[in-house]
Amino acid sequence: MISSISATSMSLTSLSMVPAARIFNPNSVSLSIKGRNFPSITFQPKAPRFQVTCAAKPETVEKVCNIVKKQLALPDESAITGESKFSALGADSLDTVEIVMGLEEEFGISVEEESAQTITTVQEAADMIDKLLESNKS
Repeated sequence: MISSISATSMSLTSLSMVPAARIFNPNSVSLSIKGRNFPSITFQPKAPRFQVTCAAKPETVEKVCNIVKKQLALPDESAITGESKFSALGADSLDTVEIVMGLEEEFGISVEEESAQTITTVQEAADMIDKLLESNKS
């Protein structure tokens, strides 16, 4: 069986049951089996994916850092930033619940359980707090 698949600068030829492939363009593929050509398939470029996020206010991030330090009994000189992961700081699931409770108390907010379970970094916590505070103003 002689067949070919065409698509950018690679060519595979076979006389067995495996079709030969020739790649001419990464966005298009055509198939030919036993001299019979089939319609080409053209791939549309995937739209770039991006995410719009609002970064929390620096003072919110700082307050969250202080609450995390307090809840985890970390020394004041501990370097905690927005990118700090609770797990990397030694927090287990119970510690994370206590951190969220401390944040609720400090900021006068109520965090839904589903939201609380998705928070893994200081920045995520700060972003969530600013979002909740903004929605409470409305």
